[in-house]
Formats: sequence, C-alpha cells, structure tokens
Amino acid sequence: MHKALQQKIYPSREELSKSRYWPISDKKVVFTNGCFDLLHAGHVDYLMRSKDLGDVLMVGLNSDSSVRNLKGSRRPVQNWTSRAIVLGALQCVDIVVGFGEATPLELIRFLRPAVITKGGDYVADEMVGRRFVQSYGGTIEILPMYGSHSTSGLLGDS
Repeated sequence: MHKALQQKIYPSREELSKSRYWPISDKKVVFTNGCFDLLHAGHVDYLMRSKDLGDVLMVGLNSDSSVRNLKGSRRPVQNWTSRAIVLGALQCVDIVVGFGEATPLELIRFLRPAVITKGGDYVADEMVGRRFVQSYGGTIEILPMYGSHSTSGLLGDS
C-alpha cells in the first residue's frame, strides 16, 4: 500500500490509538460512517460536504461482516481493505478507521468528534452517537443528498 495511504487507514480504533496521528486535539474533527461499498458520485459529494464542516474528516468504515449483517450475503462487493484504499485516496478524507460493531457508537465515543454527519436520508433524532456528541457541545449535521445515487441501486437490489 502506498505510504500516503498507510498514514490514513487504520483497521480499528486500537490501531489508530497507536499512531503518531492520534490524538487530534487542535483540529475540528468531523466524523461520518458507512459501508462505502461501491463509491459513487453521491458518496463523493457527501464526503466533500462533510469535510467542509471542519479540519479533519474521519470516516468510520464498516467491517466486511458488519456490511453483510446490514446489507445481506451478497455484500460487500469489495473487501474492507479495498474500500478503505478508495476512501483514503480521496483528498477530502483524512483518516479511515474500521469498526466491526453493529453501530459506530464505541468509535464515536473514542474519537469525540466535534461534528457527526449523515446523508439526507437520515433523521437527526435517530443518529447513533447524537446524544453523546451533543453532551459535550458537538453538533449533528444532516447533509443533502446528491441525486438518487445508492450502491443498492447500482447493484439492482432496490
């Protein structure tokens, strides 16, 4: 893996905690998460909008088993490493960190981001980590979706 990507991609919060890039104390951290199985224009627009809200964009990336549990046995199309490399190659993404739990709540507790973002198909009251982030003054942002792009749609699953 390219050296620049090695500095951006961490399979777990434990690996991130060992890196010289953690903790990030002097920057406004924005967090989002997802499967990002087949990266499409909607993902890219959403990630760029997320990055605009802070200094560092950290993306929580579902493990392969987590994606299967959420999306079914045909998914993910790409394994975790491949998805992480594609995300990490985007200029707007500063760090990719994996998680295997059903939700990113433990990762959010570890990262303590200033902002959590999700796409316009989410409702703020239902966002994982909302109460925790708001408890220390962080914010939740629901960002508009670009078009009707979806990985499930690309695969003919919806």
